[in-house]
Amino acid sequence: MFSRRRGMETAGSASPQTSATLTLPHTARLLSCRVLDTVHQPVRQAKFEVTDPIGRRIVSGETDPYGGFTAAVPAGEYRLAVTAEGYAPFHGATLVGDPAQPGTGEIVLDSVDPPLLPQPGHWELDPGHSSIGFSARHIGFARINGRFNTFAGAVRIADRMEDSSMRVIIDAASIDTGLRMRDDHLRSADFLDAARYPTVEFYSERFIHRSGSHWTVAGALTLHGVSRSVTLDTRYLGLGTGLEGEPRAACRATAELNREDFTLNWQSMLAQGIAAIGSNVEVALDMQVVHKA
Repeated sequence: MFSRRRGMETAGSASPQTSATLTLPHTARLLSCRVLDTVHQPVRQAKFEVTDPIGRRIVSGETDPYGGFTAAVPAGEYRLAVTAEGYAPFHGATLVGDPAQPGTGEIVLDSVDPPLLPQPGHWELDPGHSSIGFSARHIGFARINGRFNTFAGAVRIADRMEDSSMRVIIDAASIDTGLRMRDDHLRSADFLDAARYPTVEFYSERFIHRSGSHWTVAGALTLHGVSRSVTLDTRYLGLGTGLEGEPRAACRATAELNREDFTLNWQSMLAQGIAAIGSNVEVALDMQVVHKA
């Protein structure tokens, strides 16, 4: 069923229980797979994507607690990609054919070492190689994307990474969505009120390791004069060296905020009760930090 790679096995016949519990259209074929590690333990919540030969996505999702997934697809040739935190990605081909002989293939993923952590000490945010962006819903279905152009920050890496801390300060008036009239409105008292609250600040003393290169950075965000607990879903990208030989580290952090939690309550309604601007704001920080001796 699958091409053989990294211990992957060809398909066998499906169990009677599987066949009995699925009612398929007559044109459908069953694609089923288990994702395992090198000691044949299931890899749960691995992400999979099935595409056709020209790259169009057919189905995608995550493996179940037993490392498996099953999908009904038309007969034909497909490409399968599987990724999981802490494992090398898999890419392979499969040919789905006779519905009387569906099968379960096994993919064995090789583990990979997580990236090295930055050395203890003081690291400063490099604004020239970092960005702080956001996205909000507009008129019910479109999205407005923006960024803050002026910010500074620092990270103190402790001997034990979990005891590290970070602080980021953003100039509220530097908001930029590419439209001057809209940006002036966002700076006004209706939204950020940048004249009264010139900075947006995030401070954390709690780094929580989740798995592999994934961390949660928990802290307090002060926006519009209001402080709320916020957690950043953070992926540590590893270490590098700058043009002048300076050590650098990088990460990407995301969070979803409700602007009303920070008393940013201005709203106008369009026809049929559609909000002009949504309440939820997606925030993304792409950060490079430089080690300071």
